[in-house]
Amino acid sequence: MQAALAGYALSFSLILAIGAQNAFVLRQGLRGVHVLPVVLFCGLCDAVLITAGVAGFGALAKAAPWFGPLMRWGGAAFLLWYGFENFRAAWRGGAALDETGQAVQSLKKALMTLAALTFLNPHVYLDTVVLIGSISAQYDNRLAFGIGAVSASVSFFFLLGYGARLFRPVFTSPRAWQGLDVIVGLTMWAIALKLILG
Repeated sequence: MQAALAGYALSFSLILAIGAQNAFVLRQGLRGVHVLPVVLFCGLCDAVLITAGVAGFGALAKAAPWFGPLMRWGGAAFLLWYGFENFRAAWRGGAALDETGQAVQSLKKALMTLAALTFLNPHVYLDTVVLIGSISAQYDNRLAFGIGAVSASVSFFFLLGYGARLFRPVFTSPRAWQGLDVIVGLTMWAIALKLILG
């Protein structure tokens, strides 16, 4: 139980910071579009990466020197583009929460965007595979530690995706959406700049 609680606490604290993946889940939750598939996809991705880290695959990433730079530059390029798209949406304005619940993008497109935001971000690998994996080695029961870490990730995404609906009344205003688009765009560009500067 101690190992599971430690894994839960560590994973939850790492995922709490707003990032590209979290911002996307928040948007989907606010719109009420594809929320269940989106949160399940995020939880599944983290579960795979955390399991790989706990199983000791962090050393494999170190053995492939091309992996880090590829993720770094690919992730930076994607985040710059995604941030630009958010700034463009803010500039155009006029977007507001669609009370009819109609999807603004297909489930396939939403999951493809989310996959790019997840797997093209080197910080995801550092947090899940490397950091959680290396800390799990300090515990005799690595399985319990890993289960705790995965549980934290899944519970966080469900809280974020479904908790966003509490803020839906605010986002019936186009101004609120413009503000969110600007915040998301700045977040994407800040992460991209951090990747570029190393």
